[in-house]
Amino acid sequence: MAERKDNGAADTSDREIGTTRLLDAPRELVWKAWTDPTHVAQWWGPNGFTNTITEMDVRPGGIWRFIMHGPDGTNYPNRIAFIEVAPPERLVYVHGDDEEHDQFHVTVTFEKEGSKTKLTMRSLFKTKAHRDYVVEKHGAAEGMQQTLSRLTEYLSTMSGEELLIAREFDAPRAAVWKAWTDAAALAEWLGPKNFTIRVVKLELKPGRIFHYSMRAPDGRDMWGRFEYREIVPPERLVFVYAFADAKSDIAPNPWLPEWPRETLNVLTLTEKDGKTQLTLRGKPLNATEAQLKAFAGLRGSMQQGFKGTFDQLADYLAKS
Repeated sequence: MAERKDNGAADTSDREIGTTRLLDAPRELVWKAWTDPTHVAQWWGPNGFTNTITEMDVRPGGIWRFIMHGPDGTNYPNRIAFIEVAPPERLVYVHGDDEEHDQFHVTVTFEKEGSKTKLTMRSLFKTKAHRDYVVEKHGAAEGMQQTLSRLTEYLSTMSGEELLIAREFDAPRAAVWKAWTDAAALAEWLGPKNFTIRVVKLELKPGRIFHYSMRAPDGRDMWGRFEYREIVPPERLVFVYAFADAKSDIAPNPWLPEWPRETLNVLTLTEKDGKTQLTLRGKPLNATEAQLKAFAGLRGSMQQGFKGTFDQLADYLAKS
């Protein structure tokens, strides 16, 4: 017989996985990130996973079907049946697959805390043995934490604080990684169209820098630098970008004095069927309110600029 709590309700803690996180975003935005398929596909799942959503009907009785693509190429079909949908406060659903294997019950609540959102997620399994199995064999508890960390990162893109660029390249991941980390390769595609890149120094180690010059069509020289923070070949590169001078010291943006002096960038590469999905996230580092406003105001222009640069990367990869 199940043990009971003081209030008479059955104690289900030994069958649960749960977590609570305070998200720096308004509740309506968090709800949208959780219930709009165009947003959910960008953050759902543990690190390295991508998603293909085939159906998402967010209403009581509605079904959400999707395939999670693992970092090793394994596909995991999923099926969610919504039981309760109370925007923007509460979601209740049953998670399993189309064969109704290994189902578990999930409750997600969204509580308003000023301008932030307290999110609580609780997964309830039929038995303690099932709960223990998914924790020990599939890392479910850690997977939940990684998923919510990805949500936290993605919310900053929705609120305008972060730039998000995604692009698929018809090349294996190793080739795309080399294009980002090899001096000769970078000189072939980096920068705006018709600019000439000269690599001054590239030391691919955390704490070291990539220093380069860009010569404009009118003959003017500009300088840039990456300071590497994290290097995980061939999947993840974290670096701080800044305009620079000829000595590699950080310099202001020559056109926009209110531009952030530094931006933190996270590059991730995932491979599937010989192609590579590239995601680049960038956000101002130690920025003032004026600098944040300038960055947010030019996100559209930056998107266009990266499109041109990544077109050049695609051409380079096709010739390599």
